[in-house]
Amino acid sequence: MLRSFQGVRRIGVAKTARLEHIDRIQVILTSRGRSLAVVMVADVIPGLNRFLRILGVTEASRVMISRLIAGFLLHRGRMSCLQTAGAIRSDVRHRAQVGRFLGRKRLRTDKLLDALRGEVLRMVRRTGLYVFVIDATLCSQQGTQTANTFQTGNRQRRPRKGRRHGQNKHARRSVHSFTMALLLTPDGQRLPFQKPYKTRETCAREQCRHFTSAESAAVLIRELQVPAGARVVVLGDTAYDSVDVQAACDERGFTWIVPCNSERVLSGPKPRPKVRSLIQELSSVSLTPIPLVAGQGPYARYERKSASRTGRKRRTRTFYVHEERRTVQSVGAVRLVFSTTQAQLRSATPDTVKILMTNDQTLPLKDVVALYTLRWQIEQFFKELKSTLGFHQYRFQNFEAVISWVDLALIAFLYLEWYRARQLTRRAPSKREQTWWRCQRTHGLCQAVRLASEQAELKYLVDRLKTPGGTQKLQRTLRNSFPKEYRATA
Repeated sequence: MLRSFQGVRRIGVAKTARLEHIDRIQVILTSRGRSLAVVMVADVIPGLNRFLRILGVTEASRVMISRLIAGFLLHRGRMSCLQTAGAIRSDVRHRAQVGRFLGRKRLRTDKLLDALRGEVLRMVRRTGLYVFVIDATLCSQQGTQTANTFQTGNRQRRPRKGRRHGQNKHARRSVHSFTMALLLTPDGQRLPFQKPYKTRETCAREQCRHFTSAESAAVLIRELQVPAGARVVVLGDTAYDSVDVQAACDERGFTWIVPCNSERVLSGPKPRPKVRSLIQELSSVSLTPIPLVAGQGPYARYERKSASRTGRKRRTRTFYVHEERRTVQSVGAVRLVFSTTQAQLRSATPDTVKILMTNDQTLPLKDVVALYTLRWQIEQFFKELKSTLGFHQYRFQNFEAVISWVDLALIAFLYLEWYRARQLTRRAPSKREQTWWRCQRTHGLCQAVRLASEQAELKYLVDRLKTPGGTQKLQRTLRNSFPKEYRATA
């Protein structure tokens, strides 16, 4: 936070403010120790109005969406409706109004996310390889009244005579699940997608079809909008070694790379041997070493490694692989890539060897291994969503509000990617600036937005303090930004 007179001088406005004005600025910016967890007006967030211009929503909805994005990007501590309601101090709302806004069925945040995603996609390089990574994430919830929750395992203890455990009633702990995907573009941009998982009880009540996580992933693949003729590789973990996912990829002409399910069997007469039985033969074959260096190679842009990971501290990981072309039951002719980190396999076991399966018969072996390492990008995406944006810190009984909350968190994430793309396409940025923006992820981009907002807000405050009317307006704004029960009557 710029709290000193020297900080004002650095942005070139010291000559326009008196010392008493600087004192007032400090009081406003540091009120209740909140620093800039909130902003005076949404216009100080760089480019936000331009980013939301294509939505075509009403002015009231646009302001509320701006408030939610500001809350996700600038909140301090736990993210909540209360943080969002006070994110814009010149236009404070009650936290219940935020919940009612999110619960509107006509809001259709999925359509808003599609429109903004298409806008960002038009800014990236059209030619090159697109990587589509799929996985599911869980958000822990409590309460018997929370809709569409389920438990991930049977943790109920067996009854026994005289057991004292479990006699006290408590709220069961359950989860919401979301099937998400991340599209990595040739420029390194990350575009998020999501499909909420609905339980069978919820689908029966709403009279809609029930989708498993793999079926939702297949829907995302079929709905994916990429430039015509673009080459796409779909990545997933073992949960997406599914007929639905493979059929969707075949329809679109996409390449898929997934770990082979441990129960897969080879084609042929019964009894069919399992694919994992081939691991026992690896001890007698020569393995091909494939070294991979972080931040180097043809897929460095997709990784977005920080400078500390690509400098002198970079590490080289060597994978030892063996390839076989086999026909797998219910899948067809595929390539099986056996990968391990052990140079000498004295006793190959399923715990030491990973089996990758792909339908691409021409992709170089090194590229198969290097591409699958990009699957970790979606795990980092989940961490950034939860740790930085706090998208999982919601408490709604209405699942429609939950879906809108998650979609708006993804819109905030998409805004950061759009802001990064704009900085990279500026006229004549220095090479050092380009390198900095190219490797920034969610946390670094949030810090850049916060710094730009602080500088714009400080200029906004100084401009208002030039006149007595502007000073009185700031005082009213500061007073009205507190809840009514905390405002002084005078």
